[in-house]
Amino acid sequence: MTRTALGAGLVLALLAGVSCLIGAASLTGDLDASLLIAVSRLPRTLAAILAGAGLALAGVVVQQAVQNRLVEPGLVGTPESAMLGLLAVTLLAPGAPLLVKMSVAAVAALAGTLGFLALARRVPRQDPVLLPLVGLIYGGILGALVLWIAWTTDLVQYIGVWQSGEFSGVLRGRYELLWIVAAVAVALWFAADRITLLGLGEDAARSLGLDYRQTLLGGLVLVAVTVAVVVVSVGSIPFVGLVVPNVVSRWRGDNLRRNLGLVAWMGGVLVLGCDILGRVVRWPYEIPAGTIFAVLGAGLFLWLLHAAPRRSHG
Repeated sequence: MTRTALGAGLVLALLAGVSCLIGAASLTGDLDASLLIAVSRLPRTLAAILAGAGLALAGVVVQQAVQNRLVEPGLVGTPESAMLGLLAVTLLAPGAPLLVKMSVAAVAALAGTLGFLALARRVPRQDPVLLPLVGLIYGGILGALVLWIAWTTDLVQYIGVWQSGEFSGVLRGRYELLWIVAAVAVALWFAADRITLLGLGEDAARSLGLDYRQTLLGGLVLVAVTVAVVVVSVGSIPFVGLVVPNVVSRWRGDNLRRNLGLVAWMGGVLVLGCDILGRVVRWPYEIPAGTIFAVLGAGLFLWLLHAAPRRSHG
């Protein structure tokens, strides 16, 4: 094991330990400390790590698919599409099992992402900032549709849960779907070389022997499943898939296979860190991890927009 991997493991273990110790309920009171950790604190910690890792990896795939580092699932309408699917299954089959709801959300998320890709083909690529701005508008339209349907069907409270990105409700038995993220990470590692070729564009990828459409669809299926699992389990967390891949790329270069582990680690660490911060800023009350990451991520997003290279039009 390299020194870097050992250090990364120690950081993650330290944060996980802190997460298991921090909360409104004291571990030294009348409560059974081991039961509290097993039922609440540990599942919450694992949920934050898995959600952060999954969203960071999903961001890598989306950026390669559209050849633009300034996009992520939250900027192409994927979470909003997943919410549309959840609204549909809630209205049509409110008693459906959680796995069914996740599956419907994944199909809707895939459809919404494919819709953005179809739109992206008509967006000029001279300015890299234009595509994420189009994505913001596209996601905003889908979000408005979600809110309108929820308002007319008296389901606005569900929208708040799906948009919150918070882990206080995570308990043993209510987060296990997030382990699908681990399977997605393994699949991405095996497909890393093909995902890398997606970033070269369709013509270049085909010239190198890649089945472009099949690889693109497979990658977006993994993205849709990841986003759906996260939204169903803990709600949407913005900017993770944007910030983490860009930071890793600037630090370690563009070797996707070598960077996937680091991307997953950094995503998990940052989301877990935001969840811990949210528990202590206004203790014993909590600020959702998604809110804290949104504030930090928005600043980094603006910096990335400012730092993005622009092609001269003169």
